[in-house]
Amino acid sequence: MERTRIGVIGLGTMGSVYVKIYSAHPLAEVVAVSSLRQDEVDKMRSLYGILHGYADYRQMLERKDLDAVVVATPDRHHFEPTRAVLESGKHALVEKPFTTSTTEADELIRISQRVGKTIQVAFNHRWLSPYHQTKTAIESGQIGAPLAGYARKNDTIFVATEHITWAGETTSAWFLSSHDIDLMRWWLASEPVEARAWGRKEVLAAKGIPTYDIIQAQVKFASGAFVTFESAWVYPNTFPAIVESFMEVIGTAGHIHLDRKCESMELSTQEKFSYPKLFLNTEVFGRMRGAFPACLEDFLFAIREGTEPHVTAADGRQVTATLEAIHRSLETGETEKVLPPPPEIGARYARS
Repeated sequence: MERTRIGVIGLGTMGSVYVKIYSAHPLAEVVAVSSLRQDEVDKMRSLYGILHGYADYRQMLERKDLDAVVVATPDRHHFEPTRAVLESGKHALVEKPFTTSTTEADELIRISQRVGKTIQVAFNHRWLSPYHQTKTAIESGQIGAPLAGYARKNDTIFVATEHITWAGETTSAWFLSSHDIDLMRWWLASEPVEARAWGRKEVLAAKGIPTYDIIQAQVKFASGAFVTFESAWVYPNTFPAIVESFMEVIGTAGHIHLDRKCESMELSTQEKFSYPKLFLNTEVFGRMRGAFPACLEDFLFAIREGTEPHVTAADGRQVTATLEAIHRSLETGETEKVLPPPPEIGARYARS
């Protein structure tokens, strides 16, 4: 069976996982990789037998033997490479958040429509079975009409100070709440319309990282439901999980709680107590399994079958618009409107 030929731009934490998953997938072939760091290019080529590596992604995009390209650069640097991918006539799989401005998101959607190429945004949490079951339960009316929700995704300080080098260029909301906003839009089948946010800059700023320690935002949806989104990355490193993730939806006839701090396993050793992360991405019988690989696989199916991705560029655009309103509110101290999409683009809900 013919394989989809893949290129990857950005070989940090996420990019290297994309390479690993696609290199082992029977329907994909990683043809080329690109990174500003030559050592990362050399490492990926050596580990997975990739023939071609580039320091300049634009040179990689000149290749005629690429069908699709992953953009796995830091948050603020998705627009330029994604635009170049589309203009070169290739499909794009873009890490979350889609972009950090609605202007950029709208431009990418227009380009994709013009060139006839697919964009999927990698909101891989939709492929987690508990989250998919939540969508099914709400859609079938099991908890009645959703009234309110809460989403907390908080990291230990390790993430902002050691795990990524560009925390000062983003915020915890862009980095963490983007997943939760996407899920709530999907579950509620309603668009965010306004946001009011609060944040603190204390711990990380003292360490020379100019970003928020914690952000809380209350977002109102067109349906009348409202959701509080909390993101932080200053938990002490003694916390037994790198990320604490909790979500709930309260309806007129029931509620749903989702606690992912402990993913079915607790591990105690002589060194530490931990909750290993197993649901998104873990190796089973020599292959990567879980929601993340399933997300990547479905991108291949969307290309091969000519179908709409389960998370579209329109979905990514709406998450970006919501985060823009949250950050405007942080600056103004006022409730801010969520910018709706232009009429020629429109917002569509991804298929369940």
